[in-house]
Amino acid sequence: QVQLVESGGGLVQPGGSLRLSCAASGILLDDYAIGWFRQAPGKEREGVSCISSRDGTLYFLDSVKGRFTISRDTAKNTVHLQMNSLNPEDTAVYYCATGNFRYYCQGYENVDGMDYWGKGTLVSVSS
Repeated sequence: QVQLVESGGGLVQPGGSLRLSCAASGILLDDYAIGWFRQAPGKEREGVSCISSRDGTLYFLDSVKGRFTISRDTAKNTVHLQMNSLNPEDTAVYYCATGNFRYYCQGYENVDGMDYWGKGTLVSVSS
C-alpha cells in the first residue's frame, strides 16, 4: 500500500524559509516523478514543483522560481521542497503526489494524472 506523508509545514514570517518533506512507504520515490502541489483557501489545487525520475528535469511554478528548490534524499526515500523568501501568497496546504507510470513531469500540473497523494501540510506565511 502506497503512502505519502508530508511534514515540515508551519507558521513563518514573510521572507522566511521552510523545508517540506514527502516521505513514502510502499513505493520507491526514486522510480517516479514526484510533484508538489498547494491549495489555498477558495482556490484550486496548483502544481508548484516536480522532479522527474528518468532525466532529473525540474519544474517550477513561475511564481516560485528562484525561491523554491526540489530534491531527493534516496537513503530516506524522501523528496524535499525547500522554500525560501516566503510571502503571504505562498500560504496554502502543500501536498506531494505521484502516479502509476508517472516517470516524467510533463503535464504534472493536471491533478487528475496523480494517483497517490499525501494528506498535506499547512504553510502559513504571516507577520
